[in-house]
Amino acid sequence: MDLKLLKIVNDEVSCGGIGVLCTVVDEVGSSPRSRGSSMWVRLDGSIAGTVGGGLLEHQVIQRALEMIAKGESCATFTKDLNATDGMVCGGKVVVYLEVLGGDDQLVVFGAGHVGKAIGDLARYLGFSVVVWDDREEFANQERFPYAEVHAGPLEDFMREFTSNRRTYIVVCTRGHALDSEVVRLLENKEAAYIGLIGSKSKLIALKESLLFNGVSEAHFERIFKPVGLPIGAETPEEIALSVMAEIVALKRRANLDSLRASWWD
Repeated sequence: MDLKLLKIVNDEVSCGGIGVLCTVVDEVGSSPRSRGSSMWVRLDGSIAGTVGGGLLEHQVIQRALEMIAKGESCATFTKDLNATDGMVCGGKVVVYLEVLGGDDQLVVFGAGHVGKAIGDLARYLGFSVVVWDDREEFANQERFPYAEVHAGPLEDFMREFTSNRRTYIVVCTRGHALDSEVVRLLENKEAAYIGLIGSKSKLIALKESLLFNGVSEAHFERIFKPVGLPIGAETPEEIALSVMAEIVALKRRANLDSLRASWWD
């Protein structure tokens, strides 16, 4: 890789930027760029370096932007350089794409004591944190100086809310009815994790209500409930520990079935 390009990538990622490093890892026959040629694709579609220009490069850029939008971490792109695409090289190129920079995102619905403790711990674990609550006295920058904070009607927030495979969501609002509405509005939203706080009896009643009101069983069943690992947590800080331990376990592909087994004993 070109050292100048490597410095550009390092500088931008160190400053909080996000992009996709695209590197030619294999070539067969004639190709516009040799193995090791690299290109850096930024969030806005601008680039540094090249993997050969033309249609190949355009398609690699589009794939890179798609990866960022979907929260993917890495991918391989293979292109046959044939005349039908206006490329006369006649060979084949394999490009490896890797997303660099950016943080996993934790979205907390509920800025009470538990939500605050979860947000605090998530920050120290390297997550970017987003907090929503309909109470401005709880959801404000003074309580969450490190987070993107939203206070106001749930429908207004959800209208602009976007998520992807690097989004982790915890629902711990001020009441069961509001929890139910958040869960309903999260249907069809992409996320790596959705966790819902609550007792077993609450969750059983909530399921009946949501299914009655048209929420699919598949959506409800994808939710981690009760949220967190069963460590006997009682205080907000202990609950935050159990929640973030579960999220980290999911990220690291630990055996969650085993870790959560005692919840329903």
